[in-house]
Amino acid sequence: MHDLKAARTHGLIATLTRSAVATLADKGYRGARGAVGVPFYGRHLPTRLREVNTAHAKVRAIGERAVSTLKTWRLLAKLRCCPQRATALVAAILTLHLHAAS
Repeated sequence: MHDLKAARTHGLIATLTRSAVATLADKGYRGARGAVGVPFYGRHLPTRLREVNTAHAKVRAIGERAVSTLKTWRLLAKLRCCPQRATALVAAILTLHLHAAS
């Protein structure tokens, strides 16, 4: 199932919009609307829109690198504890990752 369809099926987009949580997504989420922001697309974008896309990509790259780190460490596949504890571990790892990236 495509990411956008899965997000709609599980009510993720509606929940983000109701909660007013601004979310940056890739071009695959075009048409999601609501609180989901996607980069502008087109071949010959004005300079300002290219700058917006660059800023969008820089913010998203932090999360993409963090997810990549979790996958590399295979933490979630090997973890054998309750989900509440896993949430705290993942939050700690992502915080350390973000601190190291800055």
